[in-house]
Amino acid sequence: MNAPRMLAMPWAPTRQLYCAPGRVLVKMTLGEAPDHVPTARDVRAGALDALRGIDGGRVDRVLKHFSDKLTVARVHGAAASRSLAGARHRGFDDLEQATGLARTFRVHLDRDAQVDDLVDALRQLGTVDGASPLYLTLQSMAAAVAAPPSRDGQAAAAARAGWASRERIGLPPALEMEPGDSALIVAVVDTGVCATHPELRRRLRPGFDTVQIGAKDVASSIQLVGDLTDEDRSPDDEVGHGTACATIIGGAGTRLPPGAGGACHVLPIRVLGSARMPGRDAPVGIGSISDIDDGMKRAVDLGAVVINMSFGTPVAALDPHDAVPHLDVVKYALARGCVLVAASGNSGREEPIVPAALEGVIAVGALGEDGRPAHFSTSGSHVALAAPGERVVSAGLKDGYQAVTGTSFAAPFVTGAAALLVSRVRRNSTTTDAATVRRVLCESARPWPPGTPAGHGAGTLDVAAALRRMDRETGDGAPPGPTTEPPRRPER
Repeated sequence: MNAPRMLAMPWAPTRQLYCAPGRVLVKMTLGEAPDHVPTARDVRAGALDALRGIDGGRVDRVLKHFSDKLTVARVHGAAASRSLAGARHRGFDDLEQATGLARTFRVHLDRDAQVDDLVDALRQLGTVDGASPLYLTLQSMAAAVAAPPSRDGQAAAAARAGWASRERIGLPPALEMEPGDSALIVAVVDTGVCATHPELRRRLRPGFDTVQIGAKDVASSIQLVGDLTDEDRSPDDEVGHGTACATIIGGAGTRLPPGAGGACHVLPIRVLGSARMPGRDAPVGIGSISDIDDGMKRAVDLGAVVINMSFGTPVAALDPHDAVPHLDVVKYALARGCVLVAASGNSGREEPIVPAALEGVIAVGALGEDGRPAHFSTSGSHVALAAPGERVVSAGLKDGYQAVTGTSFAAPFVTGAAALLVSRVRRNSTTTDAATVRRVLCESARPWPPGTPAGHGAGTLDVAAALRRMDRETGDGAPPGPTTEPPRRPER
């Protein structure tokens, strides 16, 4: 998010992106990170106290030069110790060290500390691998529009409208070919979910909430609402963004079509809280880069195989010396065998937005209702393919429904398709990897119409064609048919 004048940041006047006052991320060089610093999770839970420094030497002297107040905690816990309250900072493996996740610390200072100058000073130290302000990410519903409420006749109309986007990508025949693996975990890293919604009941795994922002982390003109600072296992959605994404992937098919991932279950991770911004009526999702990365890593450590990331930060808005957001956790997830899918962005320009533009991530643009790339869809050579992203009918908050627009809602279709491909391969008693899943999705996509500008990927998602191509690649022939009933369409 570009920082408008109403969100002026005297603590970081040269920044284009909004960053929290008095908050800094520091990554130590390999071999220099102390072992005794607790995780922020253990500090929040009251198992351990935050420390007053990192290294007891040069780094701490620089920090204390800019602020009398100082507390430090690790952003991430070790996978091997994830269930050990008070000891999650112990037992990091080689991959966690190499990617930098074991060496990243969140530092809290005085609200008025000059973050720009502090970050520049930290970067001069040989024991510091990187330092940056704690950027906040904002995620809105893009161009969300109202859909019919859940009364019987109107809900039936919503269901019929919902089938249109699913039929455009060959989803009904795909689900007849492959029902999905109920043991496969698909993580939705977002604003949480409305777990009581009829479309999501019995479709969710127990999730969690990593949102840790308070009034001291934002400008006075931003009004935070709802659950924001407590470590808990209730990823309740207060925006509607995550609920829409989760339903597109794993919906039960109660009144809408079933989710694109079939029987695969969704792991909801709330990394974005809720806030009201100046000049906006509807709440938006808000969260820090560290909260998002914490949720991502924990999803990987809990066994997520496919992860949906419908959020992003424009690379052009970063300082040239900033670490690229989410890069370390993306490398970690890919090394652990995860398939990562991200929304390309809604800027309507050709530009890299991360995590979509990171190597190994499947970047998804939006298909418009006219069969061409949506006018708002961010393009670039990194974009892999597109999926429906205009007026997609999905679940809303409470028991309602909504029609949503944006690449945020195109990405979940591809996430669901990726989950079906992994399910198909497992049914054939073989394996695949993220690169193969991306290639199969792109090679089976329906080509764009002639005259479509470059930068929107290989074409439009075709889930059934992707399954057939994956069958040919595994060489085992088509696996047994589905053990569940095929999805039922509403009567016309």
